[in-house]
Amino acid sequence: MASESIVIGRLKPLFVYGIPVLIAAFIKLLVWSPSVTPFNADEAIVALMARHINQGQVPIFFYGQYYMGSLDALIVAQLFRFFGESVQAIRIVQCVLYLGTVFTTSLLAKKLLDSYRAALYAGLLAAVPSVNVTLYTTVSLGGYGEMLLIGNLLLLGGLGIIEEIREPGFVPGRKYYLGIIAWGLGAGFAFWVIGLSLVYSIPVLGLLAWHLRKTGYKNLIFSGLVLLIAGVVGSAPWWSAGILAGNSRIFSELAGGAIAGVNPEIWLLKPLQRILNLLIFGGSVVAGLRPPWDVTWLMLPLLPFALLFWLVVLISSIKSLTEKGRWNLWLPAGLGVVLAVGFVFSPYGDDPSGRYFVPLMLPLAIFAADMVTRQMKGKIWYEVGLISFVLVYNLGATFQARTFKPPGFTTQFDQVAQINQSYTNELLDFLKKENIRAGYSNYWVSYPVNFLSGEEIIFSPRLPYHLDFRYTERDDRYPAYTELVRSAGEVAYITTRHPPLDSYLREQFAAKGISWMEKSIGDYTVYYALSAPVTPEEIGLGVTTQP
Repeated sequence: MASESIVIGRLKPLFVYGIPVLIAAFIKLLVWSPSVTPFNADEAIVALMARHINQGQVPIFFYGQYYMGSLDALIVAQLFRFFGESVQAIRIVQCVLYLGTVFTTSLLAKKLLDSYRAALYAGLLAAVPSVNVTLYTTVSLGGYGEMLLIGNLLLLGGLGIIEEIREPGFVPGRKYYLGIIAWGLGAGFAFWVIGLSLVYSIPVLGLLAWHLRKTGYKNLIFSGLVLLIAGVVGSAPWWSAGILAGNSRIFSELAGGAIAGVNPEIWLLKPLQRILNLLIFGGSVVAGLRPPWDVTWLMLPLLPFALLFWLVVLISSIKSLTEKGRWNLWLPAGLGVVLAVGFVFSPYGDDPSGRYFVPLMLPLAIFAADMVTRQMKGKIWYEVGLISFVLVYNLGATFQARTFKPPGFTTQFDQVAQINQSYTNELLDFLKKENIRAGYSNYWVSYPVNFLSGEEIIFSPRLPYHLDFRYTERDDRYPAYTELVRSAGEVAYITTRHPPLDSYLREQFAAKGISWMEKSIGDYTVYYALSAPVTPEEIGLGVTTQP
């Protein structure tokens, strides 16, 4: 019996940490195909960056976005070398990253809650998350998958350092300083990967400062200086390619400048609007009640019970934070607080698309596991029943969302950008058949076409896709493509789901005496065989927000 108990004891960690990872891999298989989760323009930019890296170009930032580094593209580039250039290779990277996130979520739950059952439950909730989390950990937007994994590692590392400080008779030594140097380097590196990683770093720094203060201000000040130096070194790619290069955009974009101006309300009303975005649009997405791209309710018969479950978790988490000896729960709680404050008081709150809420998966899983194991008071079948309900709800919501075709699992919350991409291969075949090698389109068409054609066909994103003709030059993420198109002797235009723009193009071509041919392919309309090349700027597009 003793030997049997030893075997069971050794197998327990393997079961607790391994089962959620296997289930997470199964969930990814359900959605990773481009036929289910369409290949979007942001993902195409990652793919193009990876291709350019393998050709000898190494960008420091995501093309056209200076608040996000190029780590994701660097990893994808390595897979391209081994498996060839494909959408599936990008998805493999995201899958592996998320399996690491699920594993580290279980580790965090074990350390925070000191329970293998809680670790298992948290891991399962991470493995079968809301549709929002499943979506943004399947496609690549340039760094969110890396952020989740690195963020969990920062929390684990920070927790270990704080526990050392709390030991009786703590005296900073070699091990302690090596730990904070390593953590500072990691936090700085994460900041370069994506600025949103601050939602992980700030809670750790806050708790670290709180406990160091109790050991003496000398320790607090010196540790702070060491962390600052390590953080500066770790974030070297960000400031060396930005500050030293005289690029002031890295500051404005980090603060949400790329989003600012989308909603021109009176500035005093913006926080109120963002609170609404957070509670209504964000809350319903975070709880898995709807997909981020639509207002369709998921698993409607079970939805009220799912909402009730998460409300109970919220109340239980607030209560847990006030209990003596549960200081460590302020790490996941702090993540949620920092994210909420940043969302409300920065321009990021003007974009309730769902991607900024992905880090909330961790505190939800931790506090749900804590609530279930504590409130059920050891009644295993009640615990299993509650966790199983949430898993069934999330899994059912995922299957339901898969049936929304078009648009499929999509990152496009603006319906006008929800292109039926099942016609993309037909579009590429037509372009090749007609020997169309250059032209102009919108952001959501240009970059996928450029990558999928092996850059044999180049389109510049100088056309608006919003029905009111709003356009931002930020859509032109890689100006070299635009230069190539401008030098082409013959160009085509491609529009998608935009009748006003179609009418406008026809009027402008006719006014300039230009003849052309048209071809409709699904949601795509191709204007080709133009009798003379014309740029969007020459017909009032691609520069201003209104033609």
